[in-house]
Amino acid sequence: MGIRAGWKSSAAWRHGDANLGCMSVQHAFDTARAAQRAWATTPLRQRSRIFLRYHDLILAHRDELVDLIQQETGKAKHNAFDEVMDVAITARHYSYRAKALLTPARVRGAMPVATRTEVHRAPKGVVGVIAPWNYPLSLAVSDAVAALIAGNAVVLKPDTQTPRTAQRAHQLLVQAGLPADLFQVVEGSGRTVGQEIVKRCDFLMFTGSTATGRKLAAQAGERLIGFSAELGGKNPLLVLASADPETAARGAADACFSNTGQLCISVERIYVDRAVAEVFLEQFVALTKRLRIGHGWGDDVGSLISAEHRSRVDAFVHDAVDKGATVLAGGEALPQLGDTFYAPTILVDVPEDADLYRKEVFGPVVYVEVVDGPEVGVEKMNDTDYGLNASIWGAEDEARVVAAHVHAGTVNINEGYAAAWASMDAPMGGWKQSGVGRRHGDEGLLKYTEARTVAAQRYVPLGGVGAGGGKPVADAMALALRLGKRLLR
Repeated sequence: MGIRAGWKSSAAWRHGDANLGCMSVQHAFDTARAAQRAWATTPLRQRSRIFLRYHDLILAHRDELVDLIQQETGKAKHNAFDEVMDVAITARHYSYRAKALLTPARVRGAMPVATRTEVHRAPKGVVGVIAPWNYPLSLAVSDAVAALIAGNAVVLKPDTQTPRTAQRAHQLLVQAGLPADLFQVVEGSGRTVGQEIVKRCDFLMFTGSTATGRKLAAQAGERLIGFSAELGGKNPLLVLASADPETAARGAADACFSNTGQLCISVERIYVDRAVAEVFLEQFVALTKRLRIGHGWGDDVGSLISAEHRSRVDAFVHDAVDKGATVLAGGEALPQLGDTFYAPTILVDVPEDADLYRKEVFGPVVYVEVVDGPEVGVEKMNDTDYGLNASIWGAEDEARVVAAHVHAGTVNINEGYAAAWASMDAPMGGWKQSGVGRRHGDEGLLKYTEARTVAAQRYVPLGGVGAGGGKPVADAMALALRLGKRLLR
């Protein structure tokens, strides 16, 4: 698929054969670069048609993809289906939007009529994508879709825990008509394969932890290549006094526990106005205790990715309890369901010295605090090194005013995260330590291009050696600038 059949299986070098991993990455880049040269000259209409066919194939194979995602991650099937929908709408959006973004654009020149200026968009070359395990279809393929439509090749490293989803996504891309060599999937560890991708790519897209993102950003900076990353989050939800507390409680349950909390934009801390706190908390706890846990279509919450991660989540909860927090729901592993299951957990009275107060848990754990008024709520929402996603519940007009003061890349009103995420025409990404660059929106495709300005001067020279004119020409140019200021207001 990504690596030709003649190469050894990824399992050999996933377990420490660094030399083989480097050789495979080099081969992947050589193959991708050769394919990209032809792809860059492929008419944009033809490229877009391939991804519209991919849209249809993803939906046609939705049941197979849901099962595969669920098998690799343990998430509930309806959460796996979210990935299918995300990839489909991403492919459709950029297929339709690409013409407006990539066709040479006429812009205002130096002198009206006399200067004709255009901006062209050229592909970067080969884009490296390092994807995480929590959304093995969405976060591996959606970024690749934008890069490929822009004329690039892609070398993708999926997480070692979720390689089969990426490989199947590649097969469907080829079935849709994408040249097979253009999209390379290389399995292996970040320490070997990931590092080799960083050394060779022309642009790097990473989704993962803030700690790793900092290191990769530094390496990209050394090479002076473009870098975009969606990193960690400690996402807040604020319930205003104007909110219907029962509706807010239902929204909070989804915002906190979808994908078992293994979602960069899921909510891990809730601030609720004292006026509605009692009813909200009562409803939120009751809803959480009724959540169905399992892997089926009818279940609300799936399992965590591994027993090791379950232990990490449990350690956060025990640390908070040991320091004075109270568990209102959950707070325990569920071995009767399997060694990767953990109960959706609500905490109150979490002290600031508890690890989970500021650190990202990345599991089905949230704490609740009562606040007096939106000003205090916003202050607490912004009291973090992160700024990825936020959620506000209440009267829309009031919530919009509050949203303008929240330090986050996306703010959802009366929704947890899906409204902003699914708005494909709007950028998605983090402030502060939650990332750099954006996916989705125009920037989500244009970041994979280089801008080229082409300007032709006609009739009247702008000056230079031998142009002549002296002070009379300078005075005329100054007058033209004054007139231009008035005309362009």
